Amino acid sequence: MSPDDETLVRRCLEGDDQAFDELLERYERKVFNGALRMVNSREDALDITQNVFLKVYQNLERFNARYKFFSWIYRIMVNESINFLNKRKPVDPVDESLPSSQRGPLESLRGVELSEAVQDTLMQLKPDYRTIIVLRHFHGHSYREMGEILEIREEMVKSRLFSGRKMLRDLMVRRGIHSS
Repeated sequence: MSPDDETLVRRCLEGDDQAFDELLERYERKVFNGALRMVNSREDALDITQNVFLKVYQNLERFNARYKFFSWIYRIMVNESINFLNKRKPVDPVDESLPSSQRGPLESLRGVELSEAVQDTLMQLKPDYRTIIVLRHFHGHSYREMGEILEIREEMVKSRLFSGRKMLRDLMVRRGIHSS
């Protein structure tokens, strides 16, 4: 049985590099997937993921064990992604080669087109709304977990999620995108 996050963090702080490798292995894919959903570019998501783990390593002593380690690291990813998007400003065109889900080869063409259209439309939302939708619908976080990650109250999470869903739906309707 592998050690919990708190134990690994403590071991890292004591100089155990293998413990950090375990944390990296445990969360690298989740951080990358979150960054990819935020910036829509594999290369940029890889850069962001590297920056996140560098910051985690450099600031591990600041981690507050009262919170989940994943919430802390995910918040760093969100901040890094938003900083990247703010620097980039003009929205890059959607990379059509990016798969928007991990579906099998038998998926219908309509499903692929819909997934790509949803991802393209998601990229049009402001980062605050995109983040909340990604956390809920692509990573399955609870309102409480999202509040911890984003450092906002649950009521704000619910409000932002409601508004983000409405904006996404309105954008999809304007583009003529329908799920059925």
